[in-house]
Amino acid sequence: MIRISNKVFYLGTNDRKKFLFENNWPLPNGVAYNSYIIADEHTALIDTLEYGSNPDYLSDIDACLGGRPLEYLIVNHMEPDHSSMIGEVLRRYPQVRIVANSKTFKILESYYPVPSENILQVGDGSRLELGHHSLLFVLTPWVHWPETMMTYDTADRILFSCDAFGSFGTLDGGVFDDEVNFSFYEDEMRRYYSNIVGKWSGMVRKAFKKLEGVPVDIICPSHGIIWRTDPGKVLSLYDKWSRYESEKGVVIAFASMYGNTEKFADSIARALAVRGIKDIRVHDASRTHASFILSDIWKYKGLILGSCAYNTGMHPMMQLLVHEISVSAPSGKVLGIFGGSSWNASGSKALMEFAAGAGMPVVGNAPIEFLGRPYPEDIGKIEAFADKFAEELGK
Repeated sequence: MIRISNKVFYLGTNDRKKFLFENNWPLPNGVAYNSYIIADEHTALIDTLEYGSNPDYLSDIDACLGGRPLEYLIVNHMEPDHSSMIGEVLRRYPQVRIVANSKTFKILESYYPVPSENILQVGDGSRLELGHHSLLFVLTPWVHWPETMMTYDTADRILFSCDAFGSFGTLDGGVFDDEVNFSFYEDEMRRYYSNIVGKWSGMVRKAFKKLEGVPVDIICPSHGIIWRTDPGKVLSLYDKWSRYESEKGVVIAFASMYGNTEKFADSIARALAVRGIKDIRVHDASRTHASFILSDIWKYKGLILGSCAYNTGMHPMMQLLVHEISVSAPSGKVLGIFGGSSWNASGSKALMEFAAGAGMPVVGNAPIEFLGRPYPEDIGKIEAFADKFAEELGK
């Protein structure tokens, strides 16, 4: 166990075996599950771990308790990576009271039968006194499930923030922000935000409003590093991302069957570089998982999408990418569209339909297209497009 402050301890674990988070998002650096315990006059466990991720978890809880009973289990969020040990905790500590809000209990009932005497329902602003530590519950719905809440320790000014301020990546020795080089984690934190939380950025803004003026010395998320030295750093990043603020740069994502659309994408990238744009990221949607592309899209202001024609539509891998873009709904992008085909422009046409449905205006109001393979006159179209795109990006 690792002491966070006073009588607050970290009981997390690293998962380097899971290949896909939510069976969807790649985990090249694994993921950490964070659980916390407060061993005060009264004892409380804050969230659990994913089932099977740490076979010593219950023994670790016992060690923190030192032979005392576990009185409270606070459930900030019911997604199984935080809650799937609830059943084991109930069996180990049958008198424990589950502390959660009304929406949580509706979901909890579908997973674990909990006797009424084990239920302690709390609402927005409810408190739980543990002794020195006094816990305040803040409902933050849709960050990122409807029942999500945060727990704030008013004594040590610790915010147990659940999935907010979390990250992909294991904790390799360093658990606290002052023990790691954050540059290693920042990309994975942004990928986590853009894919898991980004869709709910409006609700993140509402959560910020609720927490306005609340002094926070330590942030304890459910994944990733604990912020005890510079919590303002992660707060500022979430503030930036939830406002859809982005950097001057361009993401070019393409899907190409035989290399012609890729060649066109590279020509666009070169034309933009000549015009002084230094941050350009070119992704093959068939080789790079959509989650990494989406993370770059969240980072940079410019977005250019291109697809070959495929079965009277866009390429399936581009279809997957635009689906993820429509779900996460990044805002304020400068968008360009291009495409190639052999007999019709169905790829770029489908991309234009996506843009219209997403309410994203397209630079030039039309795609740039070529037939067969790009010829010099097709490359010439890029020059005019690049002029306009660079101009819009600079505004």
